[in-house]
Amino acid sequence: MRTPTPDEIRQAVNTTVPDVIASGLQVLFCGINPGLYTAAVGHHFARPGNRFWPAMARAGLTPRRFSPDDERELLALGYGITNVAARATAAAADLADAELIAGKALLAEKVLRYQPRVLAVLGVTAYRTAFDRPHAVLGPQPERIGDTTIWVLPNPSGLNAHCQVPELAEWLRRVKEAAEA
Repeated sequence: MRTPTPDEIRQAVNTTVPDVIASGLQVLFCGINPGLYTAAVGHHFARPGNRFWPAMARAGLTPRRFSPDDERELLALGYGITNVAARATAAAADLADAELIAGKALLAEKVLRYQPRVLAVLGVTAYRTAFDRPHAVLGPQPERIGDTTIWVLPNPSGLNAHCQVPELAEWLRRVKEAAEA
């Protein structure tokens, strides 16, 4: 994958990254929103320190460590990627609560349209705001969107020092098992 220039990263503010989505997925992974590096290259979880791709491989969800360029290969494995908020920012904290709440409504429409078995939201703080669940914790959630169960997983960002690859991989394994049950 190419490295974006500093100018490309600056110009990525407020741009979007296309969803990797199809009907009938096992798991639709949902990030908070694209970071500027991700938006500059046009692939999800692209920043080099992001733990999503190494954790996916370690958990056995992918046959090898995918790079962000390989994201479309997830569809054949039954996985997809979207975001709560589409707008790229330097940090998730740059999003207003109203954007997350509005993003949840659009996310619900996608889930009802594509009907994944599990929606896995990667980031408990954003989930709490978007879904109006201030006391939500990691793991399966009591509500559903249509027939889709919801799980909340740790944010894979390299900025999240609380969750390293082994722990994220364990959460991903649990989600995979729930989707296959």
